[in-house]
Amino acid sequence: MTQLKNSISRSQVEQLVRQALSQQLPGTSAPGMQVAPNPLVVNISARHVHLSQEHLEVLFGKGSELEIQKDLYQEGYFAATQTVAIVGPRRRMIPNVRVLGPCRGETQVELAYTDSISLGLELPVRISGDIKGTPGCVLMGPKGVVELEYGVIRAARHVHMSPADCAYYGCANGDSLHLRVDSPGCTTVLEDVVVRENPDVKLEVHIDTDEGNAVDLDHATSVKLYIPESCKCKHS
Repeated sequence: MTQLKNSISRSQVEQLVRQALSQQLPGTSAPGMQVAPNPLVVNISARHVHLSQEHLEVLFGKGSELEIQKDLYQEGYFAATQTVAIVGPRRRMIPNVRVLGPCRGETQVELAYTDSISLGLELPVRISGDIKGTPGCVLMGPKGVVELEYGVIRAARHVHMSPADCAYYGCANGDSLHLRVDSPGCTTVLEDVVVRENPDVKLEVHIDTDEGNAVDLDHATSVKLYIPESCKCKHS
């Protein structure tokens, strides 16, 4: 039998299939036709407060404990029934800001850009926990007041990943990925999504309220996480 000169090799077929899948299915950009270990979830992280045990007791009374209102997507984390008021310069205030649990070693406030304008604060974009040298504010609870010298940030958009997720997407802790969100009339790519690797987490992207509204996340038809072509990732 005469072999056709224009026949296509198996490797070329696989490459074409991979390219087609990466264009149509969110999160299918990994090589070798690997199956994604976990579904990609994108959630909006609204303004919230993390309290130390010391500040919890100042705001809500001696011996107070956080009470669970709703479990969050990541296991062991929850939205508490407790809320506080945040007061910025010139006594500008945002009431009823949800406290998230469990308690942390240091109190931290995470706000969106529009929140910072409302409070009259100039906030840096930081990864959660990186709060040194940040602005402070006043927290008001039913039993007391806490004046923070620092601890208020705009949280950098980020993605929680397990080692298996990092292997699939070809990235490592601290890398920056792109997130494409397809919404009706509003397809958007969010850059600089910081990878936060931890063996005990589920795959989840966190963006703030402003970003969620901008990309119309509530009506998104697909989301895709990928390494930008210009990225100098640790695994590239």
